[in-house]
Amino acid sequence: MLDSALLTGWARAATEALERHCAEVDRINVFPVADGDTGTNLLLTMRAALDAACRVPPGDGTSAVATALARGALLGARGNSGVILSQVLRGMAEAVAAARAPLDGAVLSDALARARALAVAAFDHPREGTVLTVLAEAAEAARGSRLLDRVASAAADGAALALRATTGQLPELARAGVVDAGGLGLYLVLDALDGLLNGHPSASVLPVAPEPAVDAAVAARGSEALRAEREAGSEEFEYEVMYLLDADAAAVAVLRVTLAALGDCVAVVGDGDGLWNVHVHCTDVGAAIEAGVAAGRPHRITVIRFADQTGPDATPGRADRFVRSRAVLMVVTGAEVAELARSAGASVIERESGESIEEAELVAALAGTLAQQVVLLPDDSELTAVAERAAAVARREGQEVLVVPTASVLQGLAALAVHDPNRRPGDDVVAMAEAAALTRTAGLMVAESEALTWVGRCEPGDVLGVADGEVVLIAPDLAVGALWLAHRMLLAGGEIVTALLGQGADEDLGEGLAADLRRTHPEVDVVVHRGGQTDYPLVLGVE
Repeated sequence: MLDSALLTGWARAATEALERHCAEVDRINVFPVADGDTGTNLLLTMRAALDAACRVPPGDGTSAVATALARGALLGARGNSGVILSQVLRGMAEAVAAARAPLDGAVLSDALARARALAVAAFDHPREGTVLTVLAEAAEAARGSRLLDRVASAAADGAALALRATTGQLPELARAGVVDAGGLGLYLVLDALDGLLNGHPSASVLPVAPEPAVDAAVAARGSEALRAEREAGSEEFEYEVMYLLDADAAAVAVLRVTLAALGDCVAVVGDGDGLWNVHVHCTDVGAAIEAGVAAGRPHRITVIRFADQTGPDATPGRADRFVRSRAVLMVVTGAEVAELARSAGASVIERESGESIEEAELVAALAGTLAQQVVLLPDDSELTAVAERAAAVARREGQEVLVVPTASVLQGLAALAVHDPNRRPGDDVVAMAEAAALTRTAGLMVAESEALTWVGRCEPGDVLGVADGEVVLIAPDLAVGALWLAHRMLLAGGEIVTALLGQGADEDLGEGLAADLRRTHPEVDVVVHRGGQTDYPLVLGVE
């Protein structure tokens, strides 16, 4: 019978199978874009699901674990393949919730049928010969029995047969002489459940075509031919854009149409409770994100440029998946500061104010940089421990990650400003850490209620200057508060003052501050940017 222990064990076995075969799945990834990351995307999605399931308190029941798996996969989904895997787990969660005891093979069969319907509905133009085909055949093969072990075995066998056929169903796969990478990943997930229930190890020889194995197929036709497929990238579009979206179904229907006009590989999947994962290949990144803003509240925005994932030095396979030597990954709050960080050369994880970041998300983002060496800037002291754990996981996967414990986005920007990819890695990290440590930060916020602070009593509407978590001044308005706070911070000296304007803050606030500081502190350089943060109308940094 399906129970919480079996579901968690399946997630763990599937994760281990994807870890073992990640390089093989990455190597045969030629459709829809030959960017060599399908195995990695599936692995990171499954890890996110497993992490969520492991956090369910003991005794909460099978439905709670199934729901956690589905939501964890949705939150951590990477690429088309990860999106589809999240719907397989959502199908399981819905089937368990709808079932009456016992939770037998009929529930698994129902789960695969639901997953098939959900996954097909997520795509505007599904094609034969993809992971959707493999899922459909697995769901069909799983019908007709209430014995859980037989249903699992039938589903895995059906997936294997469908997988072998994909080579002849898509021209891109036929030219490369491989099966669909996403379909292979799905087979591994289903085979892991079959192995648990029927007492055999997961697949060591994979059901691929032509026989007998992927490596032989590649060797027979030459690695250069497959490499040419891979380096083609997306012929029409330059970027993969993904984000989570809080929105209602009516707004999402409009969003699908808008994204379809902007690009291809559009996939929008949800958890049935107002949270959606949005995926599109496009060239106009801004328009894709703006469409999400029009539909609801986008967050955890990820943008990957295909050109950064392929190139003459990139070869297939997980062991050599890195296509550049170094990168900086920043965690930021606010769309405008995210764009500022990107323009300075950083990879970015964007989050909402107060929103937590899970270890699995950081691991996924580190892998997504496709860099051998990564400097991770958490930009929040509360995220440092999570960043260190994610870095440890990435190191076990062969990536060299160092965490510079930045406590604010301005410390992160200061570190990024001195980053020099041509400098020795160790020296570069030291310079970045020193720049961050020498940056003092503070911010302005508006009091919402009467309170007693270290500097006196404040009333609703008063402007508070906050440094190191404490109120250090009370001002009548933002303009005066900005001047007082800047002068206070410069008492200890400084060479550069950086101001980040929050969402809705008037441009005059930054211009007035800059004019006053140029008059009173001519030795100081003043830089004003729009940060877009929602918690502080103004954030100041002094270097």
